[in-house]
Parts: sequence; C-alpha cells; structure tokens
Amino acid sequence: MEEKNKRNADEVHLSYTFNAPRKAVFKAWTDPAQLAEWYAPHGCTILFKTLDVRKGGSFLSCVSNPQFGECWCKGVYTEVVSPERIEYTMIVSDEHGNTVDPVSAGMHADWPLETKVSVTFTEDNGKTTVTLHQTVSQKLAKETGAYPSWIQMLEILEQLLMRDKI
Repeated sequence: MEEKNKRNADEVHLSYTFNAPRKAVFKAWTDPAQLAEWYAPHGCTILFKTLDVRKGGSFLSCVSNPQFGECWCKGVYTEVVSPERIEYTMIVSDEHGNTVDPVSAGMHADWPLETKVSVTFTEDNGKTTVTLHQTVSQKLAKETGAYPSWIQMLEILEQLLMRDKI
C-alpha cells in the first residue's frame, strides 16, 4: 500500500476552479461540440474521429500541433457519473485506432502506452472545482508538455464557460 501511495504522489494531480455550476462544467466534458472547442492546448486543434461519452464508450482523437504534428489517442470511458466523475483511458494510437508504441509515435521513451485519467467535479457556492489525476509521472508530464497542456485546456474551457454564461 505504501508503494502505491508513493507512485500516486509522483503522478499528475491538478485542480482548477471555474466560476460556473457543476452541471455546466460536467457537460463541457461530455458534450462533443463543447469538447471540440477546448480539449486541445493553445494553438492546437482536436478532431474526434469517434466519441461516445458513456461508461463503456470510446473515443479516437487527434490533437494537431503546428509545431509537432499530429498526436493520435484512443481510449475507453470506464466511468461516467453525471455530474460527479469521469474516468477514461488514454492509449497512444494511429489514425485507424491501432495501438502504437509511444516512441514510434514521436513521444518520449518513458511515456507509458496507456494512462488513466480521472476527473471529479465538486461544487461550492456556484463554483466548480475540477480535480484531475493522470497515471503518468508529473515530472515527465511537465518535461513533455502534457502537464502544461492540461492547464492550457482548462484555461480555454474557462473562457468557453464565461463566453456562454447567461
């Protein structure tokens, strides 16, 4: 148990608070049209070739980065509990959904073939805190740009939520 806790402490953990109700923030994580607007870092775009946000559903996506090219990823939603929690896998793939070695996809040699992402949504006084955990070394995620990419995506989501606020 101690070894597991030590590993988890080294993984990606971040929290971000939005000035928006939990249902709106959760919807932004599950609505395909909204995901397409924010689920890529600054200067990048995302294409969802497939997207089925429900327990057992899957996705195949590509983040296009003008500097580094395309990054394909597939995954399965292992838990979707509205508006509380989403869990899914992220697996390095090609455009056809075939699993590929991270190095052959142009990624860091230590990047795992598969990571798990869990996202929780808690509301307090109309504000929602998203807590994200990804099963990859936070140090490696910072070195490769994955960690700052999460932060950038959450910043874009915040702008989207503020834009659509009535």
